[in-house]
Amino acid sequence: MPTYYITTLNIAIPLFVSLILLEILYAKIIDKGYVIRSMDTLSSLCSGLTNVIRDVLGLSIVIISYSYMVENFAIFKIETSWLLYLIAFIGLDFAGYWVHRINHSVNYFWNHHIIHHSSEEFNLACALRQSISNFFSLTFIFLIPTAIIGVPAEVITFLAPIHLFAQYWYHTRLIDKLGILEYIIVTPSHHRVHHAINEEYLDKNLSQIFIVWDKLFGTFQEELEEVPPVYGVKRPLRSWNPILINFSHLFLLIKDAWRTKNIFDKFRIWFMPTGWRPKDVNKKYPVDSINSPNTYKKYYPKLSLKLQIWSWIQYLLVFFFMMYFINNLHRISFYDGVLYAIFLYISIYSLTSLMDQDSFAWLFEIVKALLGMYFIITYGDWFYITNYFDYATIFIMIYFVISTLVVIYFSVYEKKLNYISN
Repeated sequence: MPTYYITTLNIAIPLFVSLILLEILYAKIIDKGYVIRSMDTLSSLCSGLTNVIRDVLGLSIVIISYSYMVENFAIFKIETSWLLYLIAFIGLDFAGYWVHRINHSVNYFWNHHIIHHSSEEFNLACALRQSISNFFSLTFIFLIPTAIIGVPAEVITFLAPIHLFAQYWYHTRLIDKLGILEYIIVTPSHHRVHHAINEEYLDKNLSQIFIVWDKLFGTFQEELEEVPPVYGVKRPLRSWNPILINFSHLFLLIKDAWRTKNIFDKFRIWFMPTGWRPKDVNKKYPVDSINSPNTYKKYYPKLSLKLQIWSWIQYLLVFFFMMYFINNLHRISFYDGVLYAIFLYISIYSLTSLMDQDSFAWLFEIVKALLGMYFIITYGDWFYITNYFDYATIFIMIYFVISTLVVIYFSVYEKKLNYISN
């Protein structure tokens, strides 16, 4: 993992969290606290952790590297200048629009993107809901034009995270329309439309930075005063668990492909428009869908205050384990790094399952504790943590015991209440 990437994460993560806290405070001040719900925000933050873990491990397949395309396809050579960076940024944005559009248009690729739309709120935290199921990307196809004109790979590498982070700020309901900027860049108003499941708004405003792509290719829709956006996905997921959400659509595709009697449908289901299902399966195994967004009751299990507090404490501890992981990755072998990542994923799965009031949450917590104890017994330390604090490993062992007991307590005694909408 390049040092600059770790440095970027160490800057970006605290910045994003600070902005989320600022949004929460401002929402309270202007009496719009309803746009941010505690457990929904926590689910988004947990999703952000899963994506960082995957990226740190580099679990992606590069079909054709951009460097290869530049070396073999370039016709021109542009000297380094502001124009080069502008062309590269526009090229990245063009590619981003089309990949985004495919994610919304093709059944298989929707699984890459469903997590980002899974929140039934719209705020800065939901921007952190990024996929861990996209093991390969089509971006390289749409970057061929920039490769042909000779944009160097290092320029794309430099601009890619900037382009990604520049999409963060417009995930908010607290900023109204922005005048002339509405005609140039993607604004919060544009992106509220994109995240909405209202019929008027569905699969609109797919641009990432420059709104011009939607206007050029027919996918633009203005936010209408008479149609307040309703957020989420058409087939409600009803879960806080980002790992389950990431693969929910894929699991449905696999089941549908297996169940259908039509051989042709077993193959074409993957490439049909998003949401398409074989007729025989759709009839025999119907799936709930939101037909009237304005009357839909949001997913929000009523949890006791003590369980909510415990969930936030658990998140902070998992966050600590993750930050320690990425900042000490240079000390850890790839094999141990994969095991550590599995430990983190199990931790997040256990936490969010408890938030969902899953009756098996305690089992995942036990698995997490056993894996953690295995690390300590095998290495006699928690990945060199005693270099920083002599008694840290003892405290971690105590934490595993206490955490397991507390989760078992909540799993047994926390009453499961009906879903309510705030």
